[in-house]
Amino acid sequence: MPEASDGLRVAALSPEIVIGDLDGNLARIRDAIVAAGRRDARLIVLPELAVSGYVFADRTEAETMAITVDDERWDAVRAVIPADAVVVVGYAEKVGGQLYNSAAVLTRDARLADYRKAHLWGAEKLVFDHGTEAGLVVDTSFGRLGVAICYDNEFPEVPRRLALAGADVLALPVNWPLVPRPEGEHAPELIQAMASARSSRLPVVIADRWGSERGVDWTDGTAIIDERGWIVAFRAVMGATATLSRAAVREKSLPPHNHLFDDRRADLY
Repeated sequence: MPEASDGLRVAALSPEIVIGDLDGNLARIRDAIVAAGRRDARLIVLPELAVSGYVFADRTEAETMAITVDDERWDAVRAVIPADAVVVVGYAEKVGGQLYNSAAVLTRDARLADYRKAHLWGAEKLVFDHGTEAGLVVDTSFGRLGVAICYDNEFPEVPRRLALAGADVLALPVNWPLVPRPEGEHAPELIQAMASARSSRLPVVIADRWGSERGVDWTDGTAIIDERGWIVAFRAVMGATATLSRAAVREKSLPPHNHLFDDRRADLY
């Protein structure tokens, strides 16, 4: 178990999300944040498009469920965030005539950043505009936080880019549709996340959906993966909670003869 000074308590939450019920979703998001605060979480991650729901009929419908960064309803969310915590929550962001699949990075006192998803999956391309950054790194009270959304993480360049930029942990809001897989196997997206965590020594906090929405069944893949690529918390009631070692993340030497980043042969790739 990491020492208290080294350990970072994180939580991946999956409250009930009802498409179109923005006020109800925000209320359940607030309740989930309060519960995670009771477990001393300093990083709290909620799913992709948690404020709105995901399975839109078209762009026009999504626009009716989108909110701006200065919507007054954010104030109530920030008010329940523990004093030393950071919350990452997915929402549909309206910016003039643009519409983004975004993640807000919030503290009680500030809005640290808004990340707009760069890699749009499936019908998302018919609804949203592409973001212009492949993941984001934000300075926080506990270190450097990487942020990406769902399909972003299936491109190995994204978590590697964030790790090279000094991210200590990756917050990953997702909506993983359930797909067939061999008996006893993890979801393919979870396996990819485990691999990227190991290859970049970058732990991942994944908040996924459960249940179904408009005929789409969700994977229920909420999990916390440590810097070695192992799942350390998975599918708990109201979310998964774990303590990560920041020192282990920042140590890139692989004794006795290797270094995670220095050994890269970028001239050959």
